[in-house]
Amino acid sequence: MPVETGLSPSTRASRPLLPRVTRPSASGTAGPLAGRRTAVLTLLCFAVTAACGLQQWAAVLLGGFDLGIFHQGVAGYAHGGLPVSPVKSYHHEFPPGFSLLGDHFSPILAALAPLYWIREDPRTLILAQALLLAAGVPLVRRIAVHCFTRPAARTTAAGHAGTDRADGTEGSDGTDGTAHPRAVGRAADLAGLVYGLGWPLLAAGRGGFHEVAFAVPLILLMLERGLARRYGTAALAAALLCVTKEDLGLLVGVHGLVLLWRNRPRGDRQGGRAGDRRALALGAALLVGGPLASVLAIVRLIPAMGGQPDYYWVYGPIGPDARTAFAHLLGDPLLLLRTATDAPVKPLLLLWLFGTLLLLPLRSATTLCLLPLLAERVLSDNPNHWSIAHHYDALLWPVLLTAVLEVLGRLYLRGGAHRRAAHGLGAAVVAGSLVCSLLLGGIGLLTPAFWRPSASNAALVRGAARIPDGALVEADNQVVPRLVGRTDVVLVDATPRGRDWVLIRSDTRTFPFQTAREQAERIGLLLAHGYRQVWAEDGVVLLHRESEEPVPGARVPDGTSVPVKEIVPADVGHNLFKG
Repeated sequence: MPVETGLSPSTRASRPLLPRVTRPSASGTAGPLAGRRTAVLTLLCFAVTAACGLQQWAAVLLGGFDLGIFHQGVAGYAHGGLPVSPVKSYHHEFPPGFSLLGDHFSPILAALAPLYWIREDPRTLILAQALLLAAGVPLVRRIAVHCFTRPAARTTAAGHAGTDRADGTEGSDGTDGTAHPRAVGRAADLAGLVYGLGWPLLAAGRGGFHEVAFAVPLILLMLERGLARRYGTAALAAALLCVTKEDLGLLVGVHGLVLLWRNRPRGDRQGGRAGDRRALALGAALLVGGPLASVLAIVRLIPAMGGQPDYYWVYGPIGPDARTAFAHLLGDPLLLLRTATDAPVKPLLLLWLFGTLLLLPLRSATTLCLLPLLAERVLSDNPNHWSIAHHYDALLWPVLLTAVLEVLGRLYLRGGAHRRAAHGLGAAVVAGSLVCSLLLGGIGLLTPAFWRPSASNAALVRGAARIPDGALVEADNQVVPRLVGRTDVVLVDATPRGRDWVLIRSDTRTFPFQTAREQAERIGLLLAHGYRQVWAEDGVVLLHRESEEPVPGARVPDGTSVPVKEIVPADVGHNLFKG
């Protein structure tokens, strides 16, 4: 198929042309039927991820960490102020007025403020996250169309026709590389289904709310617009990622490197071809700008908001700080490998992420974008980062799926036996992903017992109902989201705060305590120093302060406070599927 009609062969041979991609076929993302399928898959994704969050809410399994923190932060924006969270600042001993922008640099959360003008409730965040994750469905479908639709032929500098493969590399069409419209539409539908029902999104939904809600669709938008060669929108998505979380600039930078690699000028016997100048310009900008944005946020912006640049440095095995760690790695390159494998769960995490997708992402350069996020987890000494039970894998899901679609698209467009292999591998990926989702959350959504709170959690809700509006409260982590909207609540933790009401469990360990015995000892301490038990059921105790007698060890964060880090219980980090 000629690139330009009406031009002579000599004109085409002398005129350098940039690659062009055909528009997605009507069976892929255009047309009323495809539009209806997109709408159905988007609604399905929204319904499932929202159900995951609402189920956790109903079972009283969403805590002040992190749903209560995000509620206080977004409420701060909605009221025209900074995202201040007493739940966060008290527990980690940050000084008064500490802003969540000093914790993670995520100013994009201010975009949720209008929703709180309608209804200021933690469940609003659950629905907002489901809506943002569902917004990725149309983008995934378009990525599938880009990967499974044969790009338009283009002319090299020597006048020879070639094609651009899904990974940006030039290839010949020695076999039937045409894409059947129905096959393209089917690929788009299955891609949307696997994305929308993917176990990483279900895990994120069960977490209530995190910045990942914005990151997932923005990563997809950056990748999709890059494939479509709409570099202006891709740059905008990259910029928004840099204000979603401080470390996402590293992902942006690696994506820039991938763009440079795929669009580099190449020589061949027919005279070579020029690179896509706009892609090269964007790649260079992202490669430099993304990491610079991360460094600026960590070194300058977070401290300006009351945080510490090294607060989330959890890489003690390779050094106490980034500079020392870099020096250690130069002297001992194998230190990375030893740290990444010093706990059995770490290699299991990598095996799970890539093995459940049949290792297909490893055949795409797009997978390089995962390196910063994966390194953050497997090099961390915080066991919470090694499990798949949290929201961290949702950040990887857009890159993993895009890589899989690129690999399957390349196989499909080669035709013949390669096309049959693409069909078989694609079917296996779809089946495997859906089975994983069913086992890791889907069954629970269909089980009524999973929607009911335990006796202890139900008692927490009843105890919270006895606390008057506007009261100063220390409360169990699991019930904090029930109280943030009507009381001044902080987490009951290792340090007494001297507040008027304390709602605590006596016989079931809860975050952030190390053992249930510590909680029972706290109850005894408070009863001996001015508190009275006013209610108790199913191991839950409600205490009210009756005098001004000082409580030993009580402390309220002030200007001299030094932030403390979380102490992870010793039994965390031994199971890939549990947090």
